Amino acid sequence: MGRNYGGRNPITGIALPKLCLKVAQGIMPLALQRAQLNKLPNFTEVLPRRCMSATKQRQWLQTRKISVGELESRKDGWAGYTAAQNLDPKKYQAVIVSPRSYFVFTPLLASTSVGTLEFRTALEPVRNRRSRLSFFQGWADSVDFNKREITIEEAVDDPHQGLTLTTERHAGESPQEREKEKKVEAQKGQLFTISYDKLIIAVGCYSQTFNTPGIKENALFLKDVGDARKIRKRLLACFETASLPTTSDEMKRQLLRFVVVGGGPTGIEFSAEMHDIIKEDLARIYPELMPFYSIAVYDVAPRVLSMFDEKLAKYAMGRFAREGIEIKTSHHVQELRRGFPGPEKGNQSIRDPLTCFTVKVKEEGELGVGMVVWSTGLMMNPFVEHAMSKVQSFPRMHMRYDKSQVNEVDHPQWLVRRDPKTGGIVTDDHLKLTLEPEGKGGEKPTGILDNVFALGDCATIEGTVYPATAQVASQKAEWLAARLNKGDLEAKPFKWKNLGVMVRIVWFEPYHVADD
Repeated sequence: MGRNYGGRNPITGIALPKLCLKVAQGIMPLALQRAQLNKLPNFTEVLPRRCMSATKQRQWLQTRKISVGELESRKDGWAGYTAAQNLDPKKYQAVIVSPRSYFVFTPLLASTSVGTLEFRTALEPVRNRRSRLSFFQGWADSVDFNKREITIEEAVDDPHQGLTLTTERHAGESPQEREKEKKVEAQKGQLFTISYDKLIIAVGCYSQTFNTPGIKENALFLKDVGDARKIRKRLLACFETASLPTTSDEMKRQLLRFVVVGGGPTGIEFSAEMHDIIKEDLARIYPELMPFYSIAVYDVAPRVLSMFDEKLAKYAMGRFAREGIEIKTSHHVQELRRGFPGPEKGNQSIRDPLTCFTVKVKEEGELGVGMVVWSTGLMMNPFVEHAMSKVQSFPRMHMRYDKSQVNEVDHPQWLVRRDPKTGGIVTDDHLKLTLEPEGKGGEKPTGILDNVFALGDCATIEGTVYPATAQVASQKAEWLAARLNKGDLEAKPFKWKNLGVMVRIVWFEPYHVADD
């Protein structure tokens, strides 16, 4: 996609040509629009309840029958934030519950990580002057569909704020330990409940590491602003270390070998952005280091950009090859650890071995690298497993089911239906949550909760295979908000309209495929 090249690159200070940022109409974040006008985003909130304490706010909200929207935790909020923004404030009091207080415009993260754009251009604060949304910064811990209540764990001081999550935040704790911890948190006010009339679940997904050793600890990701900051810092650190007079040529090659794992749109766009910053900017500052740097993209699939036509994917691979970016398909990354490859371990002539990383590739062995950016897909949010799969009491008020097939006495317990392949929540074609009676085997009847909806990457419509993209999530959110505002939810089912896919592969050359 295009870029905003006005002013100077914040990494290098080099003046950049002023070009327009071409963004599809209707999806440019307000923060980016303000940045275009040289205005900083305003993080203040002007609401009638702004002087209330947190306790009084919760009490006030519970006296109103609120609509609770959960912003996608550690994704980007395309479903939850869009739905909440589009709800009619005259009809709904929308409340967002999220561990982060901002929406991330993810297509711009690759540009922010290399300094083409500043971080604020990719952010939109949840609290702003024009918004009538209420917001609680916390994690949704559990949901009681019968009582219509959500239990929330506050996340104001969350150490993982702004970073990609790859594992459950309470991993390693037993159920008994977690229950004791929840009691202590409740006493301290760190755990509380709010009620709802309608609930929108849009908790997104985590990054999938496939339990590859060392990835969670040593790799960098690109799903939030904190990730982009870490990438920018590491990129500069590699070049600065390589420029020291005590750094050997072999160490320079290892420090300036950058690996991107994952040949999807995120991995390809980031590789292009990194290539541009090195060739166009860093080459002027570190001209003596240009013979030592390299960029490689690894993927287990036989080709990258699998969502594109094969001819287009081959064109992208050929263009990358001409630009000096290696594309290594059908390659398997087995491990990532700190330090140099095996033969270098005992070499006393090199500096601190922890300066570098070693990636082990099945087809190539061990390689010394300066940075590994991991972008290999999604895993289901642990919230869906822990909070949505528990046996629920029979929710009489908002439950629809075939009474000829189900006897409430015979089936008093129900489970949230889950997709057997992805583990995601299964909804009907009106985005409503579906349930099934507890028990194994046989064809089970389906129940539908009329007041609970699931959107985004954590949910799938029964009988469909939509891609896990922001385009699908935002269309679901806009459709649901429009139907709720008009009160005609049952009028027509949701249908996704494919607007095409675009990936930028080299400077000024967007790569677009539209649906015929």
